[in-house]
Amino acid sequence: MSAPLTGSRPDFATIAQWVAEGARVLDLGCGDGTLLRFLRDTRNATGYGVDISDENVLASVGNGVNVIQSDLEAGLSGFESGSFDYVILSQTLQAMKHTERLLNEILRVGREGIVTFPNFGYWRVRAQLVAGRMPVSRELPYQWYDTPNIHLFTIRDFETFCRGHALRILDRVVLTDGQPVSVAPNLFGSLAFYRLDHAPGANPIQP
Repeated sequence: MSAPLTGSRPDFATIAQWVAEGARVLDLGCGDGTLLRFLRDTRNATGYGVDISDENVLASVGNGVNVIQSDLEAGLSGFESGSFDYVILSQTLQAMKHTERLLNEILRVGREGIVTFPNFGYWRVRAQLVAGRMPVSRELPYQWYDTPNIHLFTIRDFETFCRGHALRILDRVVLTDGQPVSVAPNLFGSLAFYRLDHAPGANPIQP
C-alpha cells in the first residue's frame, strides 16, 4: 500500500498520488471545489465536480471549477460509461442512501474509483461509544441530531463489502492527523482512502 505525498492537505495529497498527470476526473460531492482545483494545479487534471448545494456550486465556480448541480442519489445517468479516468467520492459515501448503486455507477463512469470515508472503528470513536455518547470528531463533526451521515462503517466493514461485491482494492491509505497508519489501521486510523475497480470478470454490482 502506498504512503501519501507530503503537502499542506495530506488528504488531498493522498488522492493526488493516485491521479495520473493530465487525467480526466469527476469529483462527486465536490463541496467548494478545492480538491479539483488542487488536482488541476498539481496533476494538470481536467473534469467536473458534482454537488447538490447552491452554496457549494457557487463556491466551486469561484474556485474556477466546472461544476454540475445534481443529486447523487439520482445516479450518474448523465455521464457516459468510461467518460473519466477517475471518479472520486471523498467523505460522502456515509451520507448516501443507495451505496451499492452509487459505487456501481462510479465504476461504470470511471476507469477507477477513489473513495474516502471516516473510520467508525477508530479508537477515539469507540471510546465515545463506550462512554455512552454518539461520537464527534474532526472526521465526524456533527451531533446526532443534525448529522447527514446515515451509514457509519469501519475499514473492516468496507473491505468485507468489497469482497462480497466483486470490487478490487488496488490501493489503500489510512491516516490519522495527516499521518499514515500501518499498524492496526481499523483501530488507529481515522480516515481511510481506497482506490478501486471491478474485479476481473466480475458483473457490475446489483442495486
